[in-house]
Amino acid sequence: MANIKRREEIERMYDICQLTAETLEYLKSQTIPGVTPLDLDRLANEFMTARGAKSSTLGYRGYPNSICTAVNDVVVHGIPTNDPLKAGDLITIDVSMYKFGFHGDKAASLIVGGVENRRAQKLMDVTEESMYRGIWEARADGRLGSVGAAVQEHVEAAGFSVVRDLTGHGIGRQFHEDPQVPNYGRCGTGRRLRPGLVFTVEPMVNEGSWEVDFLDDGWTVKTIDGKLSAQFEHTLAITPEGPRILTLYTDHEREMWRKEQARHDLDGSN
Repeated sequence: MANIKRREEIERMYDICQLTAETLEYLKSQTIPGVTPLDLDRLANEFMTARGAKSSTLGYRGYPNSICTAVNDVVVHGIPTNDPLKAGDLITIDVSMYKFGFHGDKAASLIVGGVENRRAQKLMDVTEESMYRGIWEARADGRLGSVGAAVQEHVEAAGFSVVRDLTGHGIGRQFHEDPQVPNYGRCGTGRRLRPGLVFTVEPMVNEGSWEVDFLDDGWTVKTIDGKLSAQFEHTLAITPEGPRILTLYTDHEREMWRKEQARHDLDGSN
C-alpha cells in the first residue's frame, strides 16, 4: 500500500524526528523578548547545518526560510520577520527537517517571556490536549475520521474552533504525502488506518472563528477576526501496539501522553 513504511524505515524516521524535536526545544529556549523571528530562523539554520540536516521548508515551493513562525493571530506558515517579539506574545514555531532520507515535522506554541497571558495559555492548553486526544485514535484498523473527531470535540467543548482549511499530512521520504489529516470529522469514517502509516496530527485552533485569511505573500495564514491562534504538532507512526509518537521528546510531552493513556484506562476505552 502506498506510503506504508517498513519497521526499519520508521526507525530512520524516528532519528530525524528526534533531531527535529531537539531543534524545536533549542529554538524555544531562544525565544525571549526582543528576539525576532528572523533571528530564530538564522539560529535554526545554524543548528540544523551543524547536525548534518536540512530544513524541509527552505525552498519548498518557493518558501524562503528554514522555519515557520506564527505570532498571535497568524495561524500557520508565517514567514519570519524582523519585528522583535514582545513579552506575552503567543508564537508557534514549526520545524521541519530532512536527514537519513526522511523528513520530520513538529510544532509548538509558547508565550514569549513566560509571562502570564491567561487567554493564550488556555488556548494553548486546549490545543495541546486535543492533539493527544487525536493521537490516541490513530490506531491500526481505526478510521482517520476518528482522529479529527476527537480533536474537534475537545476544542469545541472548550469554546474554541478548529481551522478547516488546513490539515495534518502524511510524511516520509516526501515532506507531504497522503493522507491529509483533518482536525475535524466524524468518528468511524474515513480512511482505515494500517500499521506503517506515518503522518502528523497538528490541530490549529482559533480563539474565535475557524475561518482564516490567506495573505498575498502566498504563505501566511491569519485568523479572519484578528483573534489568537495556537498549534501543536507531532509526527507519529501507526503500529500494531498503538500510535508511536516519533517526535515525543520532553518530560512534559511524555507526561501529557501518559495522562491521555490513563484517561482511557479509567473510562475503559481501548
